Amino acid sequence: MNIKKFDGASEDFKRFLAASNASMKQYEDSVGEIGRQVQEKGNQAIFAFTLKFDGAKIDESNFLVSEDEIEAAYDEVDDDYIFALDQAIDNIATFHSRQLKNSWMEPDERGNILGQLYRPLERVGIYVPGGTAAYPSSVLMNAIPAQVAGVSEIAMVTPPAKDGSINPYTLVAAAELGIEEIYKMGGAQAVFALAYGTETINKVDLISGPGNIYVTIAKKMVYGDVNIDMLAGPSEILIVADKKANPAYLAADMMSQAEHDVLARSILVTDSETLIERVQEEIEKQVQELSRQDIIRQALENYGALVLVPQMDQACAVANLVAPEHLELMVEHPFDYLSRIRNAGAIFLGKDTPEPVGDYFAGPNHILPTGGTARFYSPVSVDTFMKSSSIIYYSPQGIKEDAEGIMKLAEVEGLTAHANSIRIRVKGKKKK
Repeated sequence: MNIKKFDGASEDFKRFLAASNASMKQYEDSVGEIGRQVQEKGNQAIFAFTLKFDGAKIDESNFLVSEDEIEAAYDEVDDDYIFALDQAIDNIATFHSRQLKNSWMEPDERGNILGQLYRPLERVGIYVPGGTAAYPSSVLMNAIPAQVAGVSEIAMVTPPAKDGSINPYTLVAAAELGIEEIYKMGGAQAVFALAYGTETINKVDLISGPGNIYVTIAKKMVYGDVNIDMLAGPSEILIVADKKANPAYLAADMMSQAEHDVLARSILVTDSETLIERVQEEIEKQVQELSRQDIIRQALENYGALVLVPQMDQACAVANLVAPEHLELMVEHPFDYLSRIRNAGAIFLGKDTPEPVGDYFAGPNHILPTGGTARFYSPVSVDTFMKSSSIIYYSPQGIKEDAEGIMKLAEVEGLTAHANSIRIRVKGKKKK
């Protein structure tokens, strides 16, 4: 397998990163047309696109997942799955419960009161990838922080298989969380339906969840009419490893991301050329046994990178430059490196903490910023599903004492009506 090799400080590596973050513009016209049709034709557009893209015949009779379908899903999953699912739910709920913020109000010595009021969004839409695959973890990572926040209505969308069914593992995950409003639709059309509503679907306040390039572009287009969690691109991992790291672990972890998508990005950064060679050998050895080896090979050859740096300090600099979705610190003393990391969606420390523990079980959210956006974006959290309002109360003494300062700033900006609204309270008449 021909995985690209780079010097961590080279311009070639920077060009590789830029090329990996491909432009979305080539898809925007087709996505925009989908949005136009959904807004004009509602359900009928959804059904037509579902038939076209998913091969499934959906209409009003089977658009919404029924109780019978959920009961049937339970018959198809085993008890071990439900046990593991419930463990993950507990872990994720516990972690996200610690993110809750309390509203507050504080008086000052003049009797003014300032504060902040936190409230959940009323209705959100969660997007769960589907079709022939099962992504129950995406159900958990979307819905649990919304429920912890106190969101009262959650509408879930997920693409159906060709026979019109939804994967039973996905349905059971939704049922375990008490989600009842589940629609059989995916792709850009689902995003537009959630944002603008149809004859069947009430529009939402926020859309959360990962999807393909069409879903991402649709989320970008509806942003402003509704809120979104983020613009998530192809999955990615960057591993910082020292010479003592286990090459078998490194190879396995690089491939764990590469199997997501042919566009997925896997990068190893190390100061050991010998380690790079051994990781390559391990990849060739392990990939033979993996079910998605064709996807893995294509992703690693096109978007994989083996980066050599002169010392480990430079490895951290490369990590901050890339700002990866997932960052593994596969080094002897990982906590010593933590203070040097500024940009990462999720940080996995030590040899026994591979990325899948975060994907499924540990508790932190796996919906993370990609494509370098960890420089300014954060993972999905309880905050994603909440809004805040500022609280301001001024006493008679407070408005009197602050009036001159407020009026001065208003007059500097040329907003005399602003100044007048203060003046009329403290002087009882308008400025002449």
